[in-house]
Amino acid sequence: MRTSIAFAILGLLGSALAAPMPKADWVKKPGYRPKMHQPSRRALYVDQVAETTTYPTTTAPKENPWLYLSNDEAAAVILYLHDQDVLNLTAVDDAGAWDNSILVVDVSPPKKADVKAYFDGNGTKPERYAVASLMFGATEEPFVQDFLVGPLPITNATTFVPDTGSNTAANASIRVYDADASYDYYSDVAWGMADIVSDLLNVTMDTEDDLNDIFSIWGIDPLWRETVDGEERVISWVQFWLNEPEITADDGTQVTFDGQTLTPQGLYLKFDITGRDSSLWSLKGILYADEFYETEDEFRAAWSAPGFNKLIPNYAGEWLGTDKVPNVTLPLETLPPPMQVQPAGQRFYIDPDQKYVEWMGFTFYLSFTRDTGMSLYDINFQGDRIIYELGMQEAVAHYAGNDPVQSGTAYLDSYYGFGMYTVTQVPGFDMPTYGTCLDSNVHASEVSKQHPCAISIFESDAGYALQRHSTSSYVSTTKNIALVVRSVATVGNYDYTTSYSFFLDGTIEVMIQASGYIQSAYYYANEGYGYKIHDNLSGSMHDHSLNYKVDFDILGGKNTMIKHSVEPVTKAFKWSNGVERNTMHIVEKEIVNEDHGKQFWGANGKDHVIVVNKDTPNKYGEYRGYRMSPSKGGAGMHVTIANSTNLANAGGFTTHAYYVTKHHDSETRAASAWSDYDPWNPMRDFNTYFDGEDIEQEDIVVWFNLGMHHVPHTGDIPNTVMTTAQSAMLLTPNNYFLSDPSRQVTNMMRINYGADNVSTVDTFGSVAPNGTINLENNLWDPYTYSGDVAVRKFPYDPTNPYNDTESIV
Repeated sequence: MRTSIAFAILGLLGSALAAPMPKADWVKKPGYRPKMHQPSRRALYVDQVAETTTYPTTTAPKENPWLYLSNDEAAAVILYLHDQDVLNLTAVDDAGAWDNSILVVDVSPPKKADVKAYFDGNGTKPERYAVASLMFGATEEPFVQDFLVGPLPITNATTFVPDTGSNTAANASIRVYDADASYDYYSDVAWGMADIVSDLLNVTMDTEDDLNDIFSIWGIDPLWRETVDGEERVISWVQFWLNEPEITADDGTQVTFDGQTLTPQGLYLKFDITGRDSSLWSLKGILYADEFYETEDEFRAAWSAPGFNKLIPNYAGEWLGTDKVPNVTLPLETLPPPMQVQPAGQRFYIDPDQKYVEWMGFTFYLSFTRDTGMSLYDINFQGDRIIYELGMQEAVAHYAGNDPVQSGTAYLDSYYGFGMYTVTQVPGFDMPTYGTCLDSNVHASEVSKQHPCAISIFESDAGYALQRHSTSSYVSTTKNIALVVRSVATVGNYDYTTSYSFFLDGTIEVMIQASGYIQSAYYYANEGYGYKIHDNLSGSMHDHSLNYKVDFDILGGKNTMIKHSVEPVTKAFKWSNGVERNTMHIVEKEIVNEDHGKQFWGANGKDHVIVVNKDTPNKYGEYRGYRMSPSKGGAGMHVTIANSTNLANAGGFTTHAYYVTKHHDSETRAASAWSDYDPWNPMRDFNTYFDGEDIEQEDIVVWFNLGMHHVPHTGDIPNTVMTTAQSAMLLTPNNYFLSDPSRQVTNMMRINYGADNVSTVDTFGSVAPNGTINLENNLWDPYTYSGDVAVRKFPYDPTNPYNDTESIV
């Protein structure tokens, strides 16, 4: 077996050597300042609210088949791969651009049929596999390849094969066009015109180190392709960005804020970086003041000529700091704000080892990956499975602008990794102080990172009633309590908060909120692409499109998508005496074939999109199902740009509001993190999922987009706020129950009253909180905040963790 595998790999590689680190690392240049957090890690359960606080636990009915790899499992997989001579791997610590190395090791999801046999019948627990992404740099055409490794634990029966079952690319591999670090080359070219740079950007530089201390030089992602004289060339556009200066805070301390993406300079360089021999790379143009110069000599001549249009640089300052504005206090704002408390302790059960949760009729499992962070599995309500899988697939930030850097940028954020850059949550801000925390592990570059409090779980009062009704004699109302499962990831300049909320009526809400620093543009000639938001700064318009997978399993798993559209109609009724009346009615359409699986939401919010099981109607003959409803913000949006020049074939999941396909174990995700390397030939091509299959009463999967059309304005300075940068989708029972299931809860009240007084109050057995709450127990010590705890995996040393939290910009 290993011999045949060896020949397959060698045939693909030519001769195998190894790899650079993922693309994010090339921005780690002189002057790069990683964010480090030194405080000790937070415990699993913390911050008692009252002396009666409890944290109920349970034992999951089945072991979690999606559970992310432990440190020991990841270390064993990495050691096993290093033992495979055909891979010719080098330890990441020692690897250079012409070595082979391990990028990521993660859990591979088991086959759905095997899981359901294990959960629902007498099947055994599915065998456990890892997926390992390797960079092969020892070739003129370096590439990344995914391998399936297992079964686990590692034994003599363990094998590794290309993971073609989960990728559409041949041999589960993708070409890498920027395997060799290019930052030094950009810097060297820029230093060659240091006199022009110093003059135009108003700085003093004596050495190239000064250049790198003052500026960062980076640009488009992914790289471009251009055909020149019949030959395909690899193109990179970059621009100058001012490095973060130290700012004097209100308390007199020196603070370095992470505001580099607010300090673009209007100077752009075009490079041809085709091939691995940097001596053959070349500068192909310079853009300044909306004028393009093909050579440095042409640019230098224009700069030296009288009347050259010299622009004002974009300067940093206190305006990009996120601290409170000094000397301004709002009325009564210095008083402590309202806060949520948990007077009787935690009201849900959790198995922290298996990542399993039970709450008010809901049960589900959690998993976590390097690429996409948190996902939910086997979501049941009142004993029946509703959803097999729910989780984010990819997050695209597609920019536009008059300059080539904004026009050439379409980030595929799973490349950088939502799981990799998930951060410890701040109690009292990201979550209530009483929230329950779960840690997570990711394994990349032969380092295992443990994220303290990567996932928070807590009950929250929605602040409005779930149900109410008033008459002249009574008022009836129900408290709206939700269970929230949340994670926060800082991917570059943006902070994404993902929340899954469970409600007492069986509704599930999926919400994404964004904050952080915008990526801005230099103001000159950018009209029509953004507002001018500071002295020499333009907001850079962009679309956020975050794709989610929801694998419905309504009443057994054979489902159909039905659209009930509210349409106007003119009709004469039997009782209308022949007179036509203008009214409305329901028009039903079933999506029965993948040829119609790409859908938009109808105008005026007219579409009711429902996933039903036609084989199990309710007693009234109506199909039972769950409805999808765009909720907050830009839910239901999709990327504006048609046939994106940047995304090419990697953005098939961004073109429509939602999609429906037939389930296949080979179609695990809508995207791949590695598609960023070559979007023209992506690792996963979502469009190939639509091949005319029948999807009526089949196991179907829905993929929907959340996001926002973001045109930054002055209110995005210094950071975008989540009140507007949010989007949500509601998954709601539709004819699923015969009545509202929240009638089963006790947190409701009916007050009967007459003209003068209240006659009776029925609390239905609910217990009002009583006694006193010690607020000291509801406080959180910010000095206990902790960043990642990392363990080097090769060679494996579990006794030597070290702090390794950092930013990618």
